[in-house]
Amino acid sequence: MKNPIKALAGQTVIYGLGTIVPRLLNYLLTPFYVRVFVSGEYGQISELYAWIALLLAILTFGMETTFFRFSQKEDSGKVFNNAETIVLLITAIFLILYGFFYKSFAELIHYEFNTHYVLLLGIIVAIDAAAAIPFAMLRKENKAGRFSLIKTLNVLTNIFFNILFLVIIPEKSMMIAERIFGEQTSLLIWVFISNIIASLLNLILLSPQLSRLRISLDKELIVPMLKYSFPILLISLVGMVNEVADKILIKYLVTIPDETTLAMMNITGEEYAMQQLGIYSANFKLGVLMTIFIQMFRFASEPFFFGHAKDRNAPTLYAKVMTYFVIFCLLIFLGVMFYMDILQHFVGRNGSDYREGLRIVPIILIANMFYGIVFNLSIWFKLSDKTYYGTIIAVIGSIVTLLCFFILIPRIGYMGAAIAHLACYTVMMSVSYFWGQRIMPIPYQIGRITIYCIVAAILFFVSTLTSEMSALLKLSLNTMMILMFLGIVFIMERKNPLKIE
Repeated sequence: MKNPIKALAGQTVIYGLGTIVPRLLNYLLTPFYVRVFVSGEYGQISELYAWIALLLAILTFGMETTFFRFSQKEDSGKVFNNAETIVLLITAIFLILYGFFYKSFAELIHYEFNTHYVLLLGIIVAIDAAAAIPFAMLRKENKAGRFSLIKTLNVLTNIFFNILFLVIIPEKSMMIAERIFGEQTSLLIWVFISNIIASLLNLILLSPQLSRLRISLDKELIVPMLKYSFPILLISLVGMVNEVADKILIKYLVTIPDETTLAMMNITGEEYAMQQLGIYSANFKLGVLMTIFIQMFRFASEPFFFGHAKDRNAPTLYAKVMTYFVIFCLLIFLGVMFYMDILQHFVGRNGSDYREGLRIVPIILIANMFYGIVFNLSIWFKLSDKTYYGTIIAVIGSIVTLLCFFILIPRIGYMGAAIAHLACYTVMMSVSYFWGQRIMPIPYQIGRITIYCIVAAILFFVSTLTSEMSALLKLSLNTMMILMFLGIVFIMERKNPLKIE
């Protein structure tokens, strides 16, 4: 019998080709952007993409998870038709309303002089929403190769047009932008145009899935699907608060220096706020390896968890998955922190103001790991069809996040936003674990996981004592400590085999 955890690992790797390769390629845009744009302009990119993530969660309406759940009980083609019809209907309504009110929205978020940025933002959201369920269908059909190919081509296209517009023909790009959007625009507009082109490519490559679509609103199926998806939507929205609210709120909450200090810095208060956002956002991206792993794990694990829900040994299986998930997250944490001397070049040159934000990286990495653990724990309310429990947990997390934002950011700046992420996911992880164990007990290997976390913490502490050493010696010692961690894992896991009888 095929080992289910090895099957999950294989699917995670395959989906990783469609997640890690595009995300790593997309990550190359960060060092590119921080060299093309000043920190304030990069702050604008981060803020507007935060709005894209938030609006996309609304338009998809929790239908991806709903599609997987209902495909277990109904014909997947029928579920696909209804799920995609709902998303397209919501998207059409959104586009009509957005077309009338995007300028008002631009004024609300202080982009009244760049309303065209906000207009393109809405177009990106609509295109990506239309592609969400077709991508879910590829995952349901285990067409991980095609999924990976489309994701990779999307990012390569985005990178190509960014380089074309911003590096190869920047003068011509600027001239065209000014003619179309007016003199108040900047090269920043081409970041969004490049994204639109790449997103349209997604729809073209997903045409085999879209061609099977039959517009359908089956009342007997739609009603239970909407009942199931609405709590998922709320979870997604609240989750977006936890994930992207910092990019939206920092500019409003950060304490602006006095006029004398601003004059010495030769910037306005608004420019200072956007500068802080840009520095924070660029360094936040150094947690990308952790988020990539979590994303590729999510793509593979959601259908995996549902597919094994009826197995007799499912609880033991889920517990072992959690253990190996934490091991990989700890490896990523140690890898990023141990090789920071190399990775820091991705956030600007030596002396760049971006570098001052490196201190948030370990906090963000740990917060992201806790977020991944929360996703693993969420299986108890998804399998029991009690998704509203997940909504409650997410709301608790968002309350913690917002409280920390409003208390900490005015006092310690963007470091407060990083701490807020850690506090949020720590609380969500704790609540989900203890609540879930009462409703669907899963024998998570808490002792084993705790040992690995302690070992990783000790190794990280030791690495901080090497800061005065030469770069070569420091990297050599850190590499030895990575191997030491792997050795400890190997020894311990020999008595914790993958095989499920």
